[in-house]
Amino acid sequence: MKQMEQMERMKELTGLLTSAAKAYYQEDREIMSNYEYDRLYEELEGLEKETGVVLSGSPTVRVGYEAAQELPKERHETPMLSLDKTKEVEALAEFAGDHEVLLSWKLDGLTVVLTYEDGKLLKAVTRGNGEIGEVITNNAKVFRNVPLSIPHRGEVILRGEAVIRYSDFEKINATIPEEEAKYKNPRNLCSGSVRQLNNEITARRNVYFYAFALVRADGVDFENSRERQFLWLKSQGFDVVEYKKVKGPEVAAAVQAFSEAVSSNDFPSDGLVSTYEDIAYGQSLGRTAKFPRDSYAFKWQDELRETCLKEIEWSPSRTGLINPVAIFEPVELEGTTVSRASVHNVSILKSLALGIGDRITVYKANMIIPQIAENLTRSGAVPIPATCPVCGGATKIQQMNDVESLYCTNPDCQAKKIKSFTHFVSRDAMNIDGLSEMTLEKFIDSGYVREYADLFHLDRYREEIVQMEGFGERSYEKLLESLKKARHTTLPRVIYSLGIPNIGVANAKVLSKEYDHDLSRLRRAGAEELSAIPGVGGVIGASVEAYFSDPEHNRWVDDLLKELDLYVEEVNESALTLDGKVFVITGSLQTFANRNELKNLIESKGGKVTGSVTSKTSYLINNDTLSSSSKNKKAKELGVEIISEQDFLDRFTDAELQ
Repeated sequence: MKQMEQMERMKELTGLLTSAAKAYYQEDREIMSNYEYDRLYEELEGLEKETGVVLSGSPTVRVGYEAAQELPKERHETPMLSLDKTKEVEALAEFAGDHEVLLSWKLDGLTVVLTYEDGKLLKAVTRGNGEIGEVITNNAKVFRNVPLSIPHRGEVILRGEAVIRYSDFEKINATIPEEEAKYKNPRNLCSGSVRQLNNEITARRNVYFYAFALVRADGVDFENSRERQFLWLKSQGFDVVEYKKVKGPEVAAAVQAFSEAVSSNDFPSDGLVSTYEDIAYGQSLGRTAKFPRDSYAFKWQDELRETCLKEIEWSPSRTGLINPVAIFEPVELEGTTVSRASVHNVSILKSLALGIGDRITVYKANMIIPQIAENLTRSGAVPIPATCPVCGGATKIQQMNDVESLYCTNPDCQAKKIKSFTHFVSRDAMNIDGLSEMTLEKFIDSGYVREYADLFHLDRYREEIVQMEGFGERSYEKLLESLKKARHTTLPRVIYSLGIPNIGVANAKVLSKEYDHDLSRLRRAGAEELSAIPGVGGVIGASVEAYFSDPEHNRWVDDLLKELDLYVEEVNESALTLDGKVFVITGSLQTFANRNELKNLIESKGGKVTGSVTSKTSYLINNDTLSSSSKNKKAKELGVEIISEQDFLDRFTDAELQ
């Protein structure tokens, strides 16, 4: 018990000291005296020496950020099999029978195997396909709660789940202005975060690790008890999945208790796992061709509710994309009242054949996210609005990557304006903290902000802002400090922040470099000249020309430049291994969380990603290389090579694309 209390104190001290250091070094403020900091630091050092545990993020150690050229592959010592599963509580109880089982969360993230030698974290490998995984040791070192050192000096191998909490998932999505670029769920975000080539990105994502199985611990006798293994892992500094020890007759009540906790959990789970407490008994059962017999998975039975579709609400974004949201008669799902669910795009709307008054069934994916399961009526009568619900401007349907979406065509749409300012202040743009979409909407509605340059003169409205709900003197001062820092920036950030259609971070860098960081030259360039730049093309060229042909846009840019101090950022040219290469991505992905993540990787290496296959396309990335899709046909007609996701990774890690 003493060691458990020590672990909790170490976690508390790590959090306190990290917060104090961040306030002092990054925010120019003190939240504790130097004397108090030193006292707590010495206490943490003492606990680390006494327990032999050094937690990830401890201020007594510094894990440097590293960028890898590739994630090496490694074969697991023993295959990591999937678990047989059921949705029936009775089947789970029958599995336990008279034997004790440990019933624990089945977390919805990415499985990782950790290996320690001589008390140090030696290696971390993803599950991969169960036989071969990817080595992510540098990334595991920056997980929020993985011990870098443990007291046991023999070899230790354990398995666990890397997850991103819902609260962090929502914060990360809130920084992404474009609705279509947001991550769909924490699991996808976690998968991409764990497998980053640069572990600084992993560190920002707040990945947690929960141990669920001990493979080996040299020289330790667990007296044939799975629970003793869990308790021992806790004593070594690991967070272990929450579990209950039960027998068959107690399973139903335990499942009920777990299910009631789902809605309040901050971590994603898609069910439970039952494992025999008696290790020898479980191992004696052997395995089938696919599954081990010592464990059994329980998947949540989707709670379906039938209801009536009342309306489709259309929600505009900065790019003009208008997303359909289903509004239905409220129903109780997993303990909460639900009345709306995203339909995502026009293609899904059509596939569901939705019509007002239709009878639909709804559920919560992983007992959290409302979704439409089925349309029982399928009247297909929902009209696609011809005008924007915010400004009344004309709309049109556009198709990209075989997906139809609705867009507002009015450049002066108020919804676009708010979203444009949100994009302007985002991390990859001007990186101005303290300006949420809601805050910007208040400033715009109050007349404080009419154009980008106005943001740098919010001091004119100090008295009014500090009186706003959610603001105060401290928030106001932090905002001014952030605006002060934002004045010193680069031209690529400025170009990206303007929100020119089709211009991403990489495009902004290419254009800035092409015109020697001289924005006046870029503003004078025509579409034909721009389209001749490698990796730019006609669509982007036309977008840039159209943007700077607008007198109002130019006035905004002129006013903005008066507020900024631009500098040229040094670029490591050797890292731009994909410079001049143009990619198109289609189909589902297996390695990357989504297309946006793969696109970011390509652009970070100087490559370009477009939406359609043309004669300028270097490669079409499609895991189904033999499909007869329209993009595959077009690529074959033009002699564009079709490669899989794995082909891309293999060639990319060789740093050359021949």
